[in-house]
Amino acid sequence: MTAGLDRIVVVGGGIAGVSTVSALRDGGYEGELTLVDAGEFPYDRPPLSKDYLAGAKDLKQIALQPGEWYDDNAIRLVNLTTVAALRSAEGGVELADGTVLGADRVVLATGGGAARPSIPGSDSPRVHVLRTSDDADNLRTHLVPGARVLVVGAGLIGAEVASTALDLGCDITVVDPVPLPLLGAVGRDLAAWMHNAHSARGITTVMAGVESFTDTASGIDAQLTGEAETRHFDTVVLGVGMVPVTTLAEAAGLDVDRGIIVDPGQVTSNPAVLAVGDPTRVRRDGVLLPRTEHWEAAQHDGQLASATLLGTPPPVATAPWFWTDRHHRHIEAVGSMADPDQTVIRGELGAESFAAFGLREDRIVGAVAVDDSNAVRAARRMIDRAVVVDPVRLADRSTDLRKLLRG
Repeated sequence: MTAGLDRIVVVGGGIAGVSTVSALRDGGYEGELTLVDAGEFPYDRPPLSKDYLAGAKDLKQIALQPGEWYDDNAIRLVNLTTVAALRSAEGGVELADGTVLGADRVVLATGGGAARPSIPGSDSPRVHVLRTSDDADNLRTHLVPGARVLVVGAGLIGAEVASTALDLGCDITVVDPVPLPLLGAVGRDLAAWMHNAHSARGITTVMAGVESFTDTASGIDAQLTGEAETRHFDTVVLGVGMVPVTTLAEAAGLDVDRGIIVDPGQVTSNPAVLAVGDPTRVRRDGVLLPRTEHWEAAQHDGQLASATLLGTPPPVATAPWFWTDRHHRHIEAVGSMADPDQTVIRGELGAESFAAFGLREDRIVGAVAVDDSNAVRAARRMIDRAVVVDPVRLADRSTDLRKLLRG
């Protein structure tokens, strides 16, 4: 462990922040450990567009850890407040009320905010975003049976909100200027199947952008690109990505370029400050990498920051993985499906379960599975081990993937 490391403050209670404090305690850190969170307690964000938005789970049911966990692990949870400034010279952070918490190291897990593009009229109270539980609470009151809802953006959040709102009885239109959203993430076959699932369930999909919103006495009008007439809705949801929260880092003079720049150990340009999760960009071998905005990536960042602070070996890197739930189907993706030499479909698109594998030189580089977690787990091990596979056997559902893993 780094000498003189008696007090660590983690700023932000998302999965990255909670993973950091958890990994520190699991790694044997015995010093003072504080987690600052703006909410009542840290909660998981993926359910906000699904079970929580639908009202099937309350906030306590999506807590990242039960309340007693913080006491059991001697983690001081400072809640319902924010950090106003980093006070590196004094060795601490200043809270919104002026209180200063002493710290030998600070870990920024500040996350991101929902993006609001500069569309005229997007500041209307009928136009919603979804990033926090408060956002979900507000939006839920408008998702009543028969409500006409426009979802802007057909990526992960937009598609999940559309699916949930449909189940709540709303009339949904999804608009996106991209013909196949998530093409780079899941490949052409799965992207087409996933997008077509909207219309198969009665959702109207429109390939267009949005030029403006206008409030009316009975709702809100949206002017879509290429259309002469406006379309009328009761509610609009913007699902167009996130903006990294870098305010603290910028004010503290840290290197920022569309994200907080960190080295491969999550250390910022100030060696006393680390950063993890959605707002970070790693500089590796002089190359600044894109942000990675997925749940598991944030969890891994926290574990990596802990290892850096403790001076222990970093966690083993593995192929990136994410998931989404929509239209009562569970979809997982691992590796990269952006540019394979060959795509192998295992099963039939739209079946009870099926998968697509991206191969390059007969090695799996990416996979996407629908209601088949075992296929993704096997693919991940094959990607990590660079296993050569027979495409014919891979496509055959009677082939045990564990046998392919053994080569």
